[in-house]
Amino acid sequence: MWAALAVVYVLWGSTYLAIRVAVESLPALTSAGLRFGAAAAVLALFLRVRRGAGALRVDRRQLGSAALVGVLLLAGGNGLVVLAESGPPGTAVPSGIAALLVATVPLLVVLLRTLGGDRPRVWTFAGVTLGFLGLVLLVLPTGGSGAAPLAGALTVVAAATCWSVGSFLAGRLRMPTDPFVATVYEMVAGALALTVLAAARGELRDLDLGQVTGRSWLALAYLMVAGSLVAFTAYVWLLHHAPISLVSTYAYVNPVVAVALGALLVAEPITAQVLLGGAVIVAGVALVVSTERPGRRTGTATRPARR
Repeated sequence: MWAALAVVYVLWGSTYLAIRVAVESLPALTSAGLRFGAAAAVLALFLRVRRGAGALRVDRRQLGSAALVGVLLLAGGNGLVVLAESGPPGTAVPSGIAALLVATVPLLVVLLRTLGGDRPRVWTFAGVTLGFLGLVLLVLPTGGSGAAPLAGALTVVAAATCWSVGSFLAGRLRMPTDPFVATVYEMVAGALALTVLAAARGELRDLDLGQVTGRSWLALAYLMVAGSLVAFTAYVWLLHHAPISLVSTYAYVNPVVAVALGALLVAEPITAQVLLGGAVIVAGVALVVSTERPGRRTGTATRPARR
């Protein structure tokens, strides 16, 4: 159990840095589309070999639901994070800051649950308030600028909103019953949407494979294998063998891992503003996760698997 948790903590926490390296020479949305398309093909082949010809069979309603969730999670959620982390120095969001902003997903899901008629606990709302205070502290201009470019930070917040809506809907739509099968169709839909958007931005027309560095190819391969396949398998196993309260701790451990790796490996600055805002966000998420009733499916830990 602890080995699986360590995999989820480290691999998902490291994907933010891997995204930053991949987009150094790969077009942003094109790299994301390649990542999820390749991961979907590998997972579909594995299921086909292990379970036979009917392994991926779903009805139209399940297919439509999985496609909608996949577009929200991957094209909206992941795609916008990739865009925010791309761009020239001074305009791109550092990988650690992106992870801290994405950590607001559990807080946004609580708000969506409330709008849907649920009644979370008072301490859950206290955690939401605390987390959003941390977000404000992170982007609040101090000395002329915040810890991240405002436009990029808002792009990541939009990504977190897409991810939250997708997570919320995944628990309420008629999805494929097998999470691995659902993931295949979500990744296919997300990859298709990302490819269409990449074409619309001119990324495919301007793509020159000869200019892509080995460093970016390795980062993309890491995202495909470590982020989309290995960590997800460990996560699904944990959902069946560990308390949901323990599994949910990924939500506030991943940002800490991302910030540490960004600082150690690519010298991303850790300022007092980053430490304060990040600590407040993580504390808010921890409060939300710890005050939820045991076993309750909140959406904070049911659909985070394709980072």
